[in-house]
Amino acid sequence: MARAAKEAKVSLEDPRGRRSGVLTRTPRPSRDRFGRFTEWIARAMGTPTFLLMLTLFCVVWMSYTVIAEQNGWWRFDSAALGFTALTLILSLQASYAAPLILLAQNRQDDRDRVQIEQDRQRAERNLADTEYLAREVVALRMALTDVSDQVVTRDVLRQELKALLEQLDEQYGARQARADEPA
Repeated sequence: MARAAKEAKVSLEDPRGRRSGVLTRTPRPSRDRFGRFTEWIARAMGTPTFLLMLTLFCVVWMSYTVIAEQNGWWRFDSAALGFTALTLILSLQASYAAPLILLAQNRQDDRDRVQIEQDRQRAERNLADTEYLAREVVALRMALTDVSDQVVTRDVLRQELKALLEQLDEQYGARQARADEPA
């Protein structure tokens, strides 16, 4: 009894694989397994290998039927009746192939819709980023234009520096004259 109570207690600290008892869950198959199967069928039916194998199957079927009919062996079909069983098999294959291919195309359409939506969102983000960068470039150009209007040329800078030096020389000379005066 104590063991059953201990097993019923599930520790959430343990990974799922280590949990024991009744409450463990078995992994469930993917919900999309049939969809992936239909895509696999649709991809396989469109390959040259599938067409070659189907052709080979039909040739072997007809050859065996003709040889079996001549030799009195057990046969699947009668060549005299126009290979009725082979026709039924190929019709059955086609009747299943068409809906499976349509299911695969529907899944591809769904993926395409999602991809188109993601592309549209990405394009909107790119457009917003481009507009932001364009506004920033315009702001920088305007700032550079303001600065270029106030650009100081070398000649103006030289004149300003000469005037400043003359003022400093005058101030220095005045200080020297005051320092030389007797107190």
